[in-house]
Amino acid sequence: MKYRQILIAGGCGFIGSSLGIFLKNKYPCVDITALDNLKRRGSELNLARLKDNGIRFVHGDVRNPEDLSFERGVDLVIECSAEPSVIAGMDNPVYMIHTNMSGAVNCLELCRRHKADIVFLSTSRVYPYRAINNIPVVETGTRLTWKSGRRLQGWSSHGINEEFTTQGPKTLYGATKLSSEMFMHEYMDRYGIRGVINRCGVIAGPWQFGKVDQGVFTLWMLAHYFKRSLHYIGFKGKQVRDILHVSDLCRLIDLQISDIGRVNGKVFNVGGGLKANLSLLETTNLCRRITGNKVVIKKQAECRPGDVGIFITDTRMVQRETGWHVREPAEVILDDIYRWICVNERQIKKTLF
Repeated sequence: MKYRQILIAGGCGFIGSSLGIFLKNKYPCVDITALDNLKRRGSELNLARLKDNGIRFVHGDVRNPEDLSFERGVDLVIECSAEPSVIAGMDNPVYMIHTNMSGAVNCLELCRRHKADIVFLSTSRVYPYRAINNIPVVETGTRLTWKSGRRLQGWSSHGINEEFTTQGPKTLYGATKLSSEMFMHEYMDRYGIRGVINRCGVIAGPWQFGKVDQGVFTLWMLAHYFKRSLHYIGFKGKQVRDILHVSDLCRLIDLQISDIGRVNGKVFNVGGGLKANLSLLETTNLCRRITGNKVVIKKQAECRPGDVGIFITDTRMVQRETGWHVREPAEVILDDIYRWICVNERQIKKTLF
């Protein structure tokens, strides 16, 4: 490991804390700082975990440049501090825009001052939902599947790749992340910053406090465990997403920062791909089998703005460039979440309910 001072922006969040602990356990001599404003529910529970693993916590907000004044030095920034909820962006667009865009620019400024490298966690939401929904689908008993035979740039039977169009509405969340990507390219070109962009699909695993539009697979398991009702919103529960275990994402970022020159300037689609994907109906069946519980699931015919029927990530480019591959299938991810809930039931219930 060439880096000695790593800053994780959003370091108390689900991904940030998981990544910090992963890297600290593998590279104990590296100094890791987690910066977070602790706004998202459950993030405060990661403070003890970070401390137990020797990770320094700084209470700060990426929107405030003064909170990113690190005189001790930083040689790598991992930017995963965004407000990731599409619904939150509808209700409070100013907070989302300032957090996701101003926060990213402030992190880039920190990299410019310290000549640090950067890993930026973007999102599959940069791809416009209408273009995705225009891909023909076939409805089966438990899911929607893409209809083969049509040629479309950026899409194939492997999923959606990095050449898929980014032109068109993509939700405010997606717009802020794509804009931040553009700022990052400019900083890299102008100031010689090295970095890589990962457009992540649905990430899941222990220590995630899921919402209906962010962390839906964890939400589904939480609801089944605690016997809370759910909703199928549009698509009759047959909408499909790929799912990536957070440990698989941590392994990828480790590979990237171990040889940043190899991936410098690259943009990768990162997700469970063809190995790990589920519809909500299929997720329900797995959650019932794992927990032994059956919950009430209501149906809402209308979709929400920005919803897509299917998104499966084509991961072939990141596999070619880094040698990384997805290890954990969907069933294992859900089982890991279940076992985490069992061990931490009282703490989770107090936080969520």
